[in-house]
Amino acid sequence: MSKNELSNIINKCCDILRTDDGISGAVHYTEMLSWLLYLKFFQDKEKERQEMAALSGEEYTPLIDVKYQWDYWTSQDAGLTGKELIDFINDDLFPYLASLKGNKEGDPRDIIREIFTNSNNRVNSGYLLSDVISEIKKIHFEIGDDMFTLSHIYEDLLKSMGEGGGNSGEFYTPRPLVKTIVELLEPKIGETIYDPACGTGGFLAEAHLHLMPKAKTPEKRRILNNKTFHGVEKTPLPFVLCLMNLTLHGMDYPRIAKSNTLNRDIRGIEDHEKHDVILANPPFGGKEQRMIQKNFPIESNATELLFLQHMEKMLKVNGRAGVVVPEGVLFQTNSAYKSFKEKLIKECNVHSVVSLPAGVFLPYSAVKTSVIFFDKTKRTEDVWFYEVPLLKDKKLTKKNGISEKHFEELIKLFKKREETERSWLVPVDKILEADTNLSAAHYNPHGIEAEELLEPEQYAEEIKDLLQSSLKNIDELLEELK
Repeated sequence: MSKNELSNIINKCCDILRTDDGISGAVHYTEMLSWLLYLKFFQDKEKERQEMAALSGEEYTPLIDVKYQWDYWTSQDAGLTGKELIDFINDDLFPYLASLKGNKEGDPRDIIREIFTNSNNRVNSGYLLSDVISEIKKIHFEIGDDMFTLSHIYEDLLKSMGEGGGNSGEFYTPRPLVKTIVELLEPKIGETIYDPACGTGGFLAEAHLHLMPKAKTPEKRRILNNKTFHGVEKTPLPFVLCLMNLTLHGMDYPRIAKSNTLNRDIRGIEDHEKHDVILANPPFGGKEQRMIQKNFPIESNATELLFLQHMEKMLKVNGRAGVVVPEGVLFQTNSAYKSFKEKLIKECNVHSVVSLPAGVFLPYSAVKTSVIFFDKTKRTEDVWFYEVPLLKDKKLTKKNGISEKHFEELIKLFKKREETERSWLVPVDKILEADTNLSAAHYNPHGIEAEELLEPEQYAEEIKDLLQSSLKNIDELLEELK
């Protein structure tokens, strides 16, 4: 099936779901479509498992009872439609799936339980739901190309959800930025990859895409799909969407925990819990309670500083990390920020800081950000700074976002840490003398160029979009509360 055909199916499902009076916006219909796609996906994988068992002369026992299998309850023989279909889903299917328990580590039933414990059926019309189910039946997950194409379409759906509803408070990290960070860190099969604030799983999904072509043996595929990817997400909807996103990308058993990463006292983290590669864009701008702050040697109410301490602690010896941070982390020199950066510089190798252009996270935030790269190979000797250029001097806006082309030069220069008009090396002593200022602009040997401001009407348009998005979120919340 072509990408256009699959896109048309997904778009038609969204259009149908929008008309139901239980659906209030992109967040709701994305959640609905997600668990429906997952159940169809699971049924197709069960058929594969059954066929593989038959080829080996073995008998296969389905993981889900017949009554709750997709092919059974969506069939004409079952005859479920209208109110009868809604009652079956709410009173029978969801409670059953939420009660499943695996017999061993890696049992898919544990993933099903996590998904349906944290999901809701928001559709009120069983007739509309039947129409959606008819569309989803046209997708065949046992066909590799269909699954690969759908995984990309699903990510676009998640992006649209984020733009329309703030992604439940999460920022959607632009895919070109995610892909670049993964490429620069070069994860390998056999290493573990971790995101402590994984949202809908963008970094982990991209790392999986990066590694898939290298998994050329059954054993490597098993390690990649069952043992490699770890994450934590505390918000119920992004947690569920993450599990389904990673599953649709081909991971059999993504190890995602529903928890608040910052609840963990990092002093108790043991070596066997640590990871080889950390990729993250942790929440920033939030404030944490005093009780949470006590879990960290350097206490602060800034979420970004707490997450950075957690990640430094979770990194294995010889491990490496690429983390998106707000610019304030780099240039602030108050006691908490300075103490952490001194510790990071002296105990890790902070080898590179990549300064991103303003507007990368529009429409969610206009905060200036950078990516800090560090590893646990040695103490920092010098830091390579690079400023990502704008293309043809065009400012980033909601409609003109960051692209892979913005990062082409960075990818060429990163390994050799070459010095150019946009990159420079700074000895660590100079950074420590500057109170640990790690902002690229502070050390720019060419001087800081004055920022070209947008036209007033462009700023006004962006503010208008943000206000409209906020009002829409409030309306959806009020509807939900009713």
